[in-house]
Amino acid sequence: MSLTIMKRIKFCAGHRLYRHESKCAFFHGHNYIADIYVSGQEVDAVGRLIDFSWLKSAFKGWIDTHWDHAFLLNEADENGIEAIKQVQPSKYFILPYNPTAENMARYLLDEIAPELMRGKNIEVSRVVIWETEDSFAEASRDHQQSLLPTFHKVDSYVETEA
Repeated sequence: MSLTIMKRIKFCAGHRLYRHESKCAFFHGHNYIADIYVSGQEVDAVGRLIDFSWLKSAFKGWIDTHWDHAFLLNEADENGIEAIKQVQPSKYFILPYNPTAENMARYLLDEIAPELMRGKNIEVSRVVIWETEDSFAEASRDHQQSLLPTFHKVDSYVETEA
C-alpha cells in the first residue's frame, strides 16, 4: 500500500516572466502556496511516514531562505537581474528558466526535494504551486520522465546592505 501526506507552505515572492507577451512581463508578486506531497510504503513506530514538523522545518526553511520575499528571475533575463541588483538591500533567486508556477514546482521536485530528503526512506512524489487562489501548477514523479526536460541547478544570490 502506498501512503501520501501533504505539507502546505505559504510564502510571498516577486517575479516577472522573461519574454512574456502580456502583463506578466512586468515585475509583480504573488502570495504563493507550495503543497509538498510525500509518499512511502511503510510508517514508523509512531504510525507516520514522516513527522509533519520535520517537513515544515526542511521545506519551509529552504523556501524562507531562498524564495520568501525574494524576486525570482530567469537566468536569461539580464535586464531584470541588473534591475534587481540596483535595489539595496536586495534578495533574489536565479532560476535556469522562467519562474512560472510550473517551473517552480519542477525545481522544488527535481532539485530541492532530493537534497532535503536524502537519507529518508520516502520521496517527494508531487509538488503543487498555487500562484493565485484559483490557479496552480503541479509537478509529479508520475509524469516527469516523459514530459519535462532536465535542467541544471543554479544557486541563489542574496545581497544585503553592508
